[in-house]
Amino acid sequence: MLGLSKKVLKGVSFDKNLFSKELRKSITYIKKEDLSKFYVWCLASFAMYNEIIVDAFEKA
Repeated sequence: MLGLSKKVLKGVSFDKNLFSKELRKSITYIKKEDLSKFYVWCLASFAMYNEIIVDAFEKA
């Protein structure tokens, strides 16, 4: 699921709202042990959405 989530986020990163929606959905599907790796990857890959990423992971 981690690989699919990464692929989806890369595909929707052009739209802030769509990115936010897909990120929140991905967080619910990814295994707990993979969440920290996913968090780091998101911050590294989508620096322009840092606020959205931090907020989504805090609410998870």
